[in-house]
Amino acid sequence: MYYLDPKNDISFKKVFGRHPEVLKSFLNALLPLQPDSPITEIEYLNPELLPDIPELKFTMVDMRCRDKTGRQFLVEMQMLWADSFESRILLNACKAFSHQIGRGDTYDLLAPVYSLNIINQSFSGQSAVWYHQYALNHQSLPGKRMNGLEFVLIELPNFMPANYKERRITTLWLRFLKEIKNRSTMIPQELLEVPEIAEAVEALKDSSYSREELEQYEKYWDILRTQQTFVNDALRKGRLEGQQIGQQIGEQLGQHIGEHKKAKYSAEKLIIRGFSNADIADITGLGIDEIEALRKEMN
Repeated sequence: MYYLDPKNDISFKKVFGRHPEVLKSFLNALLPLQPDSPITEIEYLNPELLPDIPELKFTMVDMRCRDKTGRQFLVEMQMLWADSFESRILLNACKAFSHQIGRGDTYDLLAPVYSLNIINQSFSGQSAVWYHQYALNHQSLPGKRMNGLEFVLIELPNFMPANYKERRITTLWLRFLKEIKNRSTMIPQELLEVPEIAEAVEALKDSSYSREELEQYEKYWDILRTQQTFVNDALRKGRLEGQQIGQQIGEQLGQHIGEHKKAKYSAEKLIIRGFSNADIADITGLGIDEIEALRKEMN
């Protein structure tokens, strides 16, 4: 028996999309909720969010749910980072927020929307930061904010359990995502001590999946490797083109510097022979100010 990687699209949706108590624990551990307002019950919603603009393709979030107070939660596991991902999560959260009410409904029916996004790739350039929280804050009045939308991006590679001691359950859930790899055979005992995480681990056993699900699981890795190859090829091509451009600029700059040195050498000879600044400028191409400065250096 072995365990599947929880970050795979197939296993992630099976773990968190079919086990509400697991998802509830996960959200309470990772979202910036007030201590007196944790999620106590959740209801799964259709993850498909159709855009208002017909020309735009629909997008799918991995999980979309609502608690008994009406708050909505969008959950995504993203293996590869792209700059457009921020726009995507912003669009999905705005759609989830606006679609809560229909024509004629009052705005007081709108409940907050939280977007939780786990990214299995470094993207911020800040190796010591793994938790990125975004909210609508006033630019000049501290503590003043507009409620409704909140975003959390977790930069999973940057999370180091040894450096985080604040909330044990948060640490354990992130260890669950980070330490369980494809075909793992051993699970850390600390993870199994939390009932919800133990339930999630149970859902990762290969025996819990049908043959078709396991085929889809392996297909996901193939797709991911192909995408990563395209990204790597594009980066290599970009670096090669950059090196070629840099070499061309260097050669042109070197040629320019060499020509400038020759022009200065000729100007020095012409100064010695008594030529005027205007004549030297016509002959060498140097500026009058540079020729005058050269005269002072020679005196």
